[in-house]
This record gives sequence, C-alpha cells and structure tokens, in this order.
Amino acid sequence: MLICARGEPPEEWIACARGAVRVSSTSITGKQITLTYVEPGIWFGDVAILDGDKRTHDAYAHGETTLLCVSKADFKRILAEHVEFSEAILRLNARRVRQLYGLVEDLNTLPLRARLAKQLLHLTRSYGVMSLSDSNEIRIGLHLAQEELAQLLGASRQRVNQELKSMEREEVIRIEPGGLIVRDRVTLLRIADTDH
Repeated sequence: MLICARGEPPEEWIACARGAVRVSSTSITGKQITLTYVEPGIWFGDVAILDGDKRTHDAYAHGETTLLCVSKADFKRILAEHVEFSEAILRLNARRVRQLYGLVEDLNTLPLRARLAKQLLHLTRSYGVMSLSDSNEIRIGLHLAQEELAQLLGASRQRVNQELKSMEREEVIRIEPGGLIVRDRVTLLRIADTDH
C-alpha cells in the first residue's frame, strides 16, 4: 500500500511503529528499485518538511505495518517551541548522512559477500526473532524476495543467490520458504569485517 509518493508535498512526519516501510524509486524504464526498509522506531519524511521541497521517494507499507504520523503544522510548531527537538532532528539527520556515506563507501570498496553479510546482520538486528529450538539461530522476520535483497545491495539477483547458497553451504545461514535464518552470527560478523 502506498503511504506517500515521490513529488508530493510533505503533509506529515511519519514513523514506522510496527512492520516495515519500503522506500523506493522508479528507474527510467519504469522498474521499481528498493532503496531501504524503514524499521520500527524510525522516523522519515522530515527532510521534505525541513527543506520545503517535495518528497524524494515513494514509501510503501511492506506487509502489515502500523504508522505514527505527525502533521506538518505540528512538526513545525514543536520544532519552533522546543530547542531540544531541533537538536534531536539535527543529530538524526547527521546520523543519516554518516550512514549514507558508509553505504556509498561499502558499495565502492567491499565485495558483494561482505555487503550481503552486513545487510543480513542489519536485518537480524532490526527484524531478528530468536529460535525456540536453537538459541544460536535467528530468523529474519522481514520477508524479502531475493530481488529486493539484491536491490538493497546494488547487485543482480543471480549474484546474491550465489552468495546466499555459498553461505548456506558453509552453514552460516539457512534458506527456508518462509525466509532466512542466521545460524552463525559470529562467522557472519567475520565475513562483514574481513572480506575487503
């Protein structure tokens, strides 16, 4: 379900309270490209309100999702009345800039295997569900098609599939119809940190 569309004027500041929000853009050929998933507890939409321009990307609910919305007028009023809120928004956007630079650096310096490991670790932190039968296993609760995972990594679905199969043979992950299970988080951390 579409939450807000690229080019629309911003009417509210939005937080993902439960579920996930897929942020995407559309290529010149009309193909939708997933850029990121907004996890519970994360706010978005403030950039367009702050700079007074239109929304830069489309945002869709990814499965069952609950949102918290603050109107543009209330956002601006709170910003004007509370210095601590202004400072928090500055820190939030500074953190986003750091993350963006990190992603660009990873895309240009790390092999796909390391980028995939980092993404799986991120998904485990954000959407991980501990296994009841094996305390070492963590199921990634966000259901992503391999094409969506590939888009997050800037790679082809085929290459991502090859890396996932390799990690499965090494018993680092397990691929199931319902999603991915991280079996060996320590090895995943090592792959993310050392495969340069």
